[in-house]
Amino acid sequence: MHSGIGRGQVVHAVEDISMVLPAGTVTAVVGESGSGKSTLARLLTGLIKPTGGQVLLDGEPVGTGARARRKYTSSVHLVLQDPFSSLNSVHTVRYHLERPLKLHTKLGRAERAERMRQLLERVSLTPAQDYLDKYPHELSGGQRQRVAIARGLAVGPRVLLADEPVSMLDVSIRLGVLNLLDDLRSGENLATMYVTHDIASARYLADCIVVMYAGQVVESGPATQITDNPAHPYTQLLLSAAPDPARAETPVLRGRGAPPSLVNPPAGCRFHPRCPFAMKVCAVRSPEPRPVGEDHVSACWLHASELDDDQREPLSATATGPAIGTATAATVAAQAESADGATDAN
Repeated sequence: MHSGIGRGQVVHAVEDISMVLPAGTVTAVVGESGSGKSTLARLLTGLIKPTGGQVLLDGEPVGTGARARRKYTSSVHLVLQDPFSSLNSVHTVRYHLERPLKLHTKLGRAERAERMRQLLERVSLTPAQDYLDKYPHELSGGQRQRVAIARGLAVGPRVLLADEPVSMLDVSIRLGVLNLLDDLRSGENLATMYVTHDIASARYLADCIVVMYAGQVVESGPATQITDNPAHPYTQLLLSAAPDPARAETPVLRGRGAPPSLVNPPAGCRFHPRCPFAMKVCAVRSPEPRPVGEDHVSACWLHASELDDDQREPLSATATGPAIGTATAATVAAQAESADGATDAN
């Protein structure tokens, strides 16, 4: 923190995260506001310099020189949440698409014109000539976001970081943008990171879901596995809060409170002040990620078998009543034991 109260203190926005974005897949990063999702996207795109750790492309550390930086930025592109603010309002669509082509390629004028036509058609803005000379305010929200995506595709990136790309759009046009991202996954063989609050859209679009809370990953795994069999209490809370027309009863949300301060995060598991299953060990030791299924890991002490009775004693301030949603602590523990047995058998 560089100013105001608490100047000089450190904000633990993203800590101890290791993740891979494979080509041709969509990885959704899910969590409530303040969990560190957007900070992670800005770290990967190079807008924020990490205070520790490395960003790798094809297993090689990203260089810090001007040439290495330009090469990296031509491979990794960030699509921001609000397309109206990410596009310069005094310039046309033609300017936004042509500028990266001038900076990163040696195409001639005719070749750039053809490339811009192809880009607009790729994001379903046709005929292209109807959009090239329009200003952002003359486009709808969905059209602006498609232009932002087209700009990102201009120089053939390999990684697309989409930070809440549909949250500012009307519900009626969100599906079109999600389908576009889905098409780019296979058509362009892009490695896509989809940052969202909406775990339902993450299930629809993503191959893998990474759940973040207070700057850390608490659960990750295949999208259907995360949404059908959530292992971490925080993931259960997110799913319980998600609208579901097929749900027979209104969910009971047992997790209360708000995310902690990332300047002075709580000791132990950062979710324990809100967790209905919190045990004594949760307040003093941070849990390690443990396998709870095939390619499915969860950082929760409920999955640990080595705890003694004193460590498993509930924290009276938080452990009150049944589990979040429909699961119970016993159910989560049973799932963990079953997964441990399957791992041992393998």
